[in-house]
Amino acid sequence: MKAISKTFPSNLLCFSHLRWDFVYQRPQHLLSRFSKYSTVYILEEPIFDAKDDGHISFTNRGNNIIVGVPHLPEGLSHKEVTESMTDLVDQFLQGKNLDNFAFWYYSPMFLAISEKHTPKLTIYDCMDELSAFKNAPKELTQMEKKLLGRADLVFTGGQSLYEAKKQQHPSIHPFPSSIEKEHFLKARTVKDQPADQANIEGVKLGFYGVLDERFDIDLIKGIADARPNWQIILIGPVVKIDPATLPANSNIHYMGQKSYQELPAYLSGWDIALIPFAINESTKFISPTKTPEYLSAGIPVVSTPIKDVINPYGRHKLVSIGVNADDFIEAIERELEVADRSAWLAKTDLFLADKSWDNTVSNMMQLINRHLNSDFSIAS
Repeated sequence: MKAISKTFPSNLLCFSHLRWDFVYQRPQHLLSRFSKYSTVYILEEPIFDAKDDGHISFTNRGNNIIVGVPHLPEGLSHKEVTESMTDLVDQFLQGKNLDNFAFWYYSPMFLAISEKHTPKLTIYDCMDELSAFKNAPKELTQMEKKLLGRADLVFTGGQSLYEAKKQQHPSIHPFPSSIEKEHFLKARTVKDQPADQANIEGVKLGFYGVLDERFDIDLIKGIADARPNWQIILIGPVVKIDPATLPANSNIHYMGQKSYQELPAYLSGWDIALIPFAINESTKFISPTKTPEYLSAGIPVVSTPIKDVINPYGRHKLVSIGVNADDFIEAIERELEVADRSAWLAKTDLFLADKSWDNTVSNMMQLINRHLNSDFSIAS
């Protein structure tokens, strides 16, 4: 049996269906921290703009993170895309010692282009039930079974996703969404709102995130119709749905995508934060990162009954839960009448005290080290 090296691999190759420059979320939080221990390569899905046979453009983002974007010619069949991507991965790994690599998967579909290679460590960070998402590849479920058979460790993006998959792998562990508290605490002290929000007067209800098939359009329209004096701020890109289907009320403001760094300033002007996800297959196992972020900003939250919001946030009475527009309106009006939030803030801060992406990575590393039978220590 091959001896196991007692250090974390010096290279981490992440196969990601999410663009590094898209919404700043779980992959960025985790991998930016793993880059303290390894050179992190992010391999994204291809862009079809190549004039040649295809290549990967690598961009050094600093802090030991390198993003690779494959460029392929237009008009390739699915089979040709897989073959081309396989060749590009082969070229990248040619001559490299795979005992110095960890493979980190966000989508099982990448296994088709990488399965011939056996790294020292394979991790599947299952942040969502991708098979339930709109336009999911029909092969995804089968590819996930194959990946679960190869992975050394599996992490899930929430407790409900862990419960659904815990029998499918011998070493699967829940790691719900966490938080950079110091970043979102800024919202409590910011004095000046961004210019595009500062001139919006009245009660502000806010949401940031991707506006896609998970977004409850009817809920937002119902609130806007019933309370035209309330202003609804929606921050984020529109993806996989027709923008024309979004409500056009004058009190709904589509602000577009904002950077992660800008979010506390927008939060500082909100009276209530919303988690308006529809209850459907695509939201069955989600664990919204924005829940602890909103709370750390000190903003009351009203959410639809997402399992990983109900437990633990609703159960601890940190977040109000509503099913429809009437429920949301009632909860919002109740929150707007609260004059002193000090007790709620103290309870919220106590609950979030041990929640951080640093702690998440530290706990992941403990599991990795245990798997590697390593005494590798984590720098403080």
